[in-house]
Amino acid sequence: MELRNLITFIQVAELGSFSKTAEALGYSQSTISFQIKQLEEELGCLLFDRINHTVRLTERGHQLISYAHQIRTLTDEAKDNLSSEHEYQGHIHIVAPDSICEELINTHYIDFHSRYPSISLKFTPADTAVMVEMLDRNEADLIITLDSHMYRNDYVIAKEEPLSMHFVASASSVYAEKKGLSIHDIAAEPFVLTEYGQGYRRVLDKELAKCSLEIVPVLEIGRTDMITAVLSQSNMISFLPDFVTAARIKSGELCYLDVRDMELAIYKQLIYHKNKWLSQSMRVFIDYLKKVAFSASTASTVGA
Repeated sequence: MELRNLITFIQVAELGSFSKTAEALGYSQSTISFQIKQLEEELGCLLFDRINHTVRLTERGHQLISYAHQIRTLTDEAKDNLSSEHEYQGHIHIVAPDSICEELINTHYIDFHSRYPSISLKFTPADTAVMVEMLDRNEADLIITLDSHMYRNDYVIAKEEPLSMHFVASASSVYAEKKGLSIHDIAAEPFVLTEYGQGYRRVLDKELAKCSLEIVPVLEIGRTDMITAVLSQSNMISFLPDFVTAARIKSGELCYLDVRDMELAIYKQLIYHKNKWLSQSMRVFIDYLKKVAFSASTASTVGA
């Protein structure tokens, strides 16, 4: 049983397409079809149902996928441990909200690169639904969510913490000094928010619906740096994580509003798939993120 055929089998199962697998692995589609046919002939069973250009695992295919992952994991682990190359190296793909990507790149990337120059990183901004899809398809190595608490038995939560968030406005806002505000007091004001359906915006909208309220923002944008810039120059209000607003709060440009009747449970979570083999470089990067991207006092739920 050839390893390359098993790797191709895993990719077809994850991507659900021979053509997408060919593109991902740099083969022709006919090569992918031939490798799968070889594997099916060797095992004496059909691994995929091919119906109307869709590809789905058969019952035998579902049985093989677990073994295939184990074989690939052991092979990669052996290569990693027996390599004569002692320097950490590799490529890691992180998918996270815009604000997380911005913070990690602006605040921590240079430091990480100086420590591990042979590890290359790719950051892709996305909402939670896209992150999960990419993780399930092995298109992302790690995801960082800003959302309601997520748990799945096929995911490993390497680190998590509750996220501190506030309604925030310009320091000159008429609400700046008011205490004990209700969400009803500010709901009709002009809001600038991240896009509808994304992360903590989705959690906010669900909580508002419980109060029979809806906030229709005058501006929607994923870039939280732009949101804070707009807030500092206007009478608008937003709902943002504290790590996004901390600098402008400290400088006195923005202030937190004392809204007391909205209790939102939002978490930052660092997640990878349980079938993902963790190379030494991946472990180093996860450990680094746990130290710089999360509060030091928060213990991880599941060790990386």
